[in-house]
Amino acid sequence: MKKILACCLLLGSFFSLKAQQTPFVLGVTDKVVSSQLGETRTLNIYLPEGYEKDTATYPVIYLLDGSANEDFVHVAGLVQYLTMIRFMPPVILVGIANVDRKRDFTFPTTVERDKRDFPTTGGSAKFIAFLEKELQPYIGKHYRVRPNRTLVGQSLGGLLAAEVLLRRPSLFEQYAIISPSLWWNDQSLLAAAPALLKANLKKPVNVYLSVGEEGDVMKNDAARLAAVLKATNPQLITPHFLPMPQENHLTILHRSLYAGFDTLFHKMVPPVKQ
Repeated sequence: MKKILACCLLLGSFFSLKAQQTPFVLGVTDKVVSSQLGETRTLNIYLPEGYEKDTATYPVIYLLDGSANEDFVHVAGLVQYLTMIRFMPPVILVGIANVDRKRDFTFPTTVERDKRDFPTTGGSAKFIAFLEKELQPYIGKHYRVRPNRTLVGQSLGGLLAAEVLLRRPSLFEQYAIISPSLWWNDQSLLAAAPALLKANLKKPVNVYLSVGEEGDVMKNDAARLAAVLKATNPQLITPHFLPMPQENHLTILHRSLYAGFDTLFHKMVPPVKQ
């Protein structure tokens, strides 16, 4: 009888503990109605520790491929960790959830195979307008931000980030471009890069570029872009190129961003008060 009573007490304790569960909250989700894109877009937002209790302003990282089941969760964890160990300052992370990344991250192509493989292609101009005219103003209105904005993109997202850097560089102060798909449209963006930077780059930007062991085309294109950046006026661009031959297209993002955030943000970390 005593054994039965003990078991009942243990079970009661177990169910009591289960009843005390609460959700683990990583961030907040906002919905933005975009007239530029003609649809509602989801934003996953990570706020730094203590955000609700202070009046400070923060840099903002805009993350392409920022859906909950894409890159937002693990990049938010990386930001939290690097902030904790003082490799970067506290920041706001804005993950832009995808609707159709092949549409949003590509400009029009003349290559028939691209058109066949990407039937909704060619919407990057509208997406860039969304970033400039709707997303950045929305974040500036609803969150405490300072004028330091970083755009992060990999693969097709890297193509989009590279296009913004070359065509509208003043939209962001920093760029993390990882494994960019510069092969798009027979590498037309890469070929136009020197002229685009000369025409459009008017204020300083900080650029981190990385590529893994991802085939000769990806590696060579990244190296060519790095060379273009290096040859640009050093008063207007600070380039950082990090090949990562130990990584492939699937493994590179997290490990590259570890180095990239340290590279882009380490000078912004305030000194420790003695």
